[in-house]
Amino acid sequence: MRLVIARCSVDYAGRLTAHLPSAPRLILVKADGSVSIHADDRAYKPLNWMSPPCTLKEGAGDEEGVWTVVNKAGEKLIITMEEVLHDSSHELGVDPGLIKDGVEAHLQELLADRIETLGEGYTLIRREYMTAIGPVDILCRDAEGRTVAVEIKRRGEIDGVEQLTRYLELLNRDPHLAPVRGVFAAQEIKPQARVLATDRGIGCQVLDYDALRGIEDDKLRLF
Repeated sequence: MRLVIARCSVDYAGRLTAHLPSAPRLILVKADGSVSIHADDRAYKPLNWMSPPCTLKEGAGDEEGVWTVVNKAGEKLIITMEEVLHDSSHELGVDPGLIKDGVEAHLQELLADRIETLGEGYTLIRREYMTAIGPVDILCRDAEGRTVAVEIKRRGEIDGVEQLTRYLELLNRDPHLAPVRGVFAAQEIKPQARVLATDRGIGCQVLDYDALRGIEDDKLRLF
């Protein structure tokens, strides 16, 4: 990962245009090729970004200090450096991924075993479906045969919706899976998370852990 802190302006040209005036910002260039620009607020959400696959070209000569990031659709993110305050690179290696707590792990196991909880006709493809940025909790198909990616949380908050959004962006590039829609499943879903999920076309499913455990108990009962 490359970390650059610089006074810069940013212009985005694509389906729409956007301009960030000159200010000190953090620029992250990740090993997957993604580039994101951050301010010293907004928690984890970048001001602007370009998702992979994309290419970064650093200008030389008359264009020195101008970074141009281009994605496969031809959209451009142009970063004009005025002053570089810090520039360092770090090898992070392979991330082990998020380790879920016991309840989330058990919810995943239960839901995969009773996938019809999501709807009649649902079938499981697999649990922990690996992507370049981590495993999708459950990948399944609905009654019409469409692919569905399910992200499971004990408490459903905005960061979980963002995580599922990133998975969907990658999965929908696979012609064997696309179109892929998402379901955000949790024991409790915060109102803000539900609004964001709905806005992005992601379904929400509240899971009753005790009821799912009861289903599991019934399954094992002989009489």
